[in-house]
Amino acid sequence: MQITFLGTSSGVPTRARNVSSVALRLPQRAELWLFDCGEGTQHQILRSDLKVSQLSRIFITHLHGDHIFGLMGLLASCGLAGNVQRVDIYGPSGLNDYIQSASRYSHTHFSYPIKVHTVRPGVIYEDDEFTVTCGLLHHRITAFGYRVAEKDRAGRFDIEKAKELQIPPGRIYGQLKRGETVTLEDGRVINGAELCGPTEIGRKMAYCTDTIYCDGAVELAQDADVLIHEATFAHQDSEMAFQRLHSTTTMAAQTALAAGVRRLLMTHFSPRYAPGNTIELKDLLQEARAIFPRTDMAYDFMTYEVPRRREPALSSVSSS
Repeated sequence: MQITFLGTSSGVPTRARNVSSVALRLPQRAELWLFDCGEGTQHQILRSDLKVSQLSRIFITHLHGDHIFGLMGLLASCGLAGNVQRVDIYGPSGLNDYIQSASRYSHTHFSYPIKVHTVRPGVIYEDDEFTVTCGLLHHRITAFGYRVAEKDRAGRFDIEKAKELQIPPGRIYGQLKRGETVTLEDGRVINGAELCGPTEIGRKMAYCTDTIYCDGAVELAQDADVLIHEATFAHQDSEMAFQRLHSTTTMAAQTALAAGVRRLLMTHFSPRYAPGNTIELKDLLQEARAIFPRTDMAYDFMTYEVPRRREPALSSVSSS
């Protein structure tokens, strides 16, 4: 699970930061999932190591322009390139109307299947490896946060030990790998769990933007390995945050602390904190770390490999 930030500015792009988009790469299945798609996202993908041909799912938090204005351009380019098989898009009510209208007026015809899923709080996607849930955030319009949870996996199967026990290979190995108990032809009963290492705890990622501090974000981020949370404003500008229903650095940190996450990655920064101003981005990082020390500040093209938990009791994650 590799996260790449394609845009970390709020509202408008700057010379150093594009507007919102985060990519989640799943190399083991050659898939790319996108969270939000601000203007210029396809240009950012071209400048990265990501392969647009692997794009399979797009999750949209809400319908403000800095989160969706890149969507039609990206989808159209995928069609012209002819190398995308299918794209499933998830988002709030109105997203399908937006895509249909833009397609109609621009005479854009997709050469591959697109399906838009109107989401409601709860599980919105599940397969053998992952579950994706969404929950309501607190913004000026309907906005959802997303949680991607990898399912726990049985520990590594000890083939050498199985051979020592003279267990015949084949279908039985598969059963034992899944931790099942099997009875051999000679009458021996073998517990698969005894031939497997410790269970590998599934990794969890939460993505919460745009929102002011709310219980919904805390719930989505519960025990996550990484929380990506907006931090549009400095604590000093909290009045502005309350007016616009955006988070301050301290709200993002408080969400991470309350949810018990292992790493906080802040994004969606207001351009007002550019270098040379009274408050700069480095000040925002200090504010958050005072509450939640395991905080980092995202920047465009930053990548973060979500670490796997080797031990259930692990209490901290080293910086990536």
